[in-house]
Amino acid sequence: MNIADIKNKFSIIGHNTLLERAIEIALQAAPTDLNVLINGESGTGKEVFPQIIHQFSTRKHGPYIAVNCGAIPEGTIDSELFGHEKGAFTGALEARKGYFEVANGGTIFLDEVGELPLSTQARLLRVLETGEFIKVGSSKVQKTDVRVVAATNINFYQAIEREKFRVDLYYRLNTLPIFLPPLRERKEDIHLLFRKFSNDCSTKYRMPVVKLTGDAEQVLTNYFWPGNIRQLKNITEQICIIEKNREVNAETLLKYLPQYSSNNVPVLLRNDSTSGGSALNGDFKERDLFYKIIVDLKKK
Repeated sequence: MNIADIKNKFSIIGHNTLLERAIEIALQAAPTDLNVLINGESGTGKEVFPQIIHQFSTRKHGPYIAVNCGAIPEGTIDSELFGHEKGAFTGALEARKGYFEVANGGTIFLDEVGELPLSTQARLLRVLETGEFIKVGSSKVQKTDVRVVAATNINFYQAIEREKFRVDLYYRLNTLPIFLPPLRERKEDIHLLFRKFSNDCSTKYRMPVVKLTGDAEQVLTNYFWPGNIRQLKNITEQICIIEKNREVNAETLLKYLPQYSSNNVPVLLRNDSTSGGSALNGDFKERDLFYKIIVDLKKK
């Protein structure tokens, strides 16, 4: 199966070379049992790639379990991942299998792996090195055969320096790295994604499709997109639902972009070379912001 087929099968939109390289690496990694670490900012679509790897691996008929490590409280994460015995702690009324036991013979996706506490990182390292784990409250060593794909948006080098992440675990996970570019580095894909989300919203709610004027397309393309694809999808849906005029110009679009809007949406700072590392603080009036961005666009 080629890259175009993969995009179609997994609803991946875009022609960016870095994105296509990530798909290519995922396909090459799939038949192996190597651990894969997917790195990219929040909202870039990292969750799709473990599915690609699993479905094109020899484990495709085995279990696939996705775990958001950042969403599980520190006090229960070991139990969730490795299971527990009856009476291991208050509330443990019966024995429970953990994800690594349930996923035996398949693939486990550890999203936000950088959020794991150090004690859990030590347990995970043992699984990766020997395939062995011990349930909470047990002394019996158990074996599992699981392929691990992990994802994170943290800077591992900073986390290691601050002793928040084990360096040996990092190298175990990072056997095969995949990098997903932020949306601002995929300018050629931004309007394609907007059109896809607009069409989806139109179909779902049975309303006319929203289209952008030329100046609005420029604003869309040159915006920093700190929330990446997730942010673009949310803003597209907001526009589709709220705006009565189905042709949206730049002035209207700017109302939905946090850095340029006059509402009280928290501002997300930008740190890109094109802006000299400056940040808008949200204190400007809307017309001033509109003037500023149009002037910026003319300079490009």
